[in-house]
Order: sequence, then C-alpha cells, then structure tokens
Amino acid sequence: MTAPTTKAAPASPGPAAPGASGVRAVPRPTLAVLKAETRLFRREPGALFWILAFPTLLLVILGSIPSFRDPEESLGGIRTIDVYVPVTVLLAMIMAGLQAMPPVVTGYRERGILRRMSTTPVRPSALLGAQMGLHGVAALASALLSLTVGRLVFDVVLPRQLAGYVLALVLAVLAALALGALVSALSRTSKIANAIGSAVFFPMMFSAGVWLPVQAMPDALANVVELTPFGAAAQALGEAAAGDWPGWAHLGILAVWTVVLSAAANRWFRWE
Repeated sequence: MTAPTTKAAPASPGPAAPGASGVRAVPRPTLAVLKAETRLFRREPGALFWILAFPTLLLVILGSIPSFRDPEESLGGIRTIDVYVPVTVLLAMIMAGLQAMPPVVTGYRERGILRRMSTTPVRPSALLGAQMGLHGVAALASALLSLTVGRLVFDVVLPRQLAGYVLALVLAVLAALALGALVSALSRTSKIANAIGSAVFFPMMFSAGVWLPVQAMPDALANVVELTPFGAAAQALGEAAAGDWPGWAHLGILAVWTVVLSAAANRWFRWE
C-alpha cells in the first residue's frame, strides 16, 4: 500500500527584485563611481574652462572683429561668425577628447587605481564609462552655450534642420570620445597621453576649421579634410545649420571613424 502523494503548494512570489520588470537597474557600485567622478570632475577648473568656457570665449573674440560680422563672398554670402559657431562646438569636443580625458584615465592606470579596482565589485570599465560620459556631457553643454551666445550676442540663426544637427552633434561627440579612448589606450603614463594628445590636437583643430573654415578651403584641401572625423563633422553641422539634412557621406564618415577608433581602443586598452 502506497502512501497518498500530495502536491507541493506553489511558492508564493516574493518581492520583485530591482530591475525585474525588464529594465535593468544600474548597479550601486557603478552609481557610486559616477558620483565620485562627478565630484572630482567639478573640482577641475582647468578642464571645465577649456571645455565649457574657452570655445565660447573664442567665439566672442572672433565676433568682436567687425569684418567677421559682414557677409563673405568666399563663404557663399554668409558671415564668418556664422561659420565659426560649428567650429567652436567642435573645439569643445576636441578639448574634451584629447586634452582632458586621456590624462585622467592614464593617471588612474599609472597610479594602480584600475588594478586595485579589479579586485572589488566595481569594475574598471565603470570608471572609464563615467569619464567618457562626463566629458561627453560637458562637450554637449559647451555646444549649447556656443549656440546660445551666438544667437543672443551675434544674431546667429539657430540650426534650421534641428534633427540633422543633433544627429551630427552626437556622432561627433562619439568620435571625439573614441579618439580620446584610443589615446588613453596607447599611453602608458599621463605624460605620454599629453604628448600624443598634443600631437593629434593641432591637426584635429585644423580639420575642424579653427584657422580656416572648411567652406573657405580650396576644393582639393577640403576634399581631404572632409575625410577626417572633425572635417566631416564641420560640414555636417554647417549643412544642418543652413537648413539641409547633413550629407549621408559626412554622417557615414563620422560613423566609420567612431567604429574604427572604438575597435582600436578596445584592442589596445589595458587596465594596468
């Protein structure tokens, strides 16, 4: 004779874990790193000045030149100051990607902070992600400041093709951060990061049109410059500001540069 079998009652569901609804919550250690890095970032007046203030200050200085407020035939009848608003937007990205972020990341590696973090619940990638996020937000804030000052002080027309402008802006920021990540990957110390960053800094400034707007370059030179990330970004932002959708070729160049630079940084990046 066998004993009667009883079915076990189904277990009552307990309280739902954070993120159980399908949205993954950000781990607390990652949030702690982000908060700490934000506090440290706010205490760096040099980086904040060069990313946030310097591009707009340069725009004000250039706009104070009377000839820059007059239409130029070589620029298609638009004013030079109108062309320099996208240039100052890109300058903030170059500052963030090449001058500000790499020394910080390589300094953490040089002092063994990343190696020690690898033994804790906090992953070194959380610190790198926080740095890239903070510098990206600072570059976007600087872009907004340049657009605002250009509009209020020099009557520069706001981008007529807003969606295209935002798309080009985001791709340009991603390309700048990917370039900064590659510099960080190739640099064993903060001194080397400064040296590599400075070597790349001036060609990128030239391609962005800091000394000569891309629109005013000879055709042969402009065709070469447009193949660089910031040359393509300058053209895409200029087209969107004029009311046209950015050329797909320029957007494609930005996307390709972002993928290539990110892959190279991932290939050669070392935490220690």
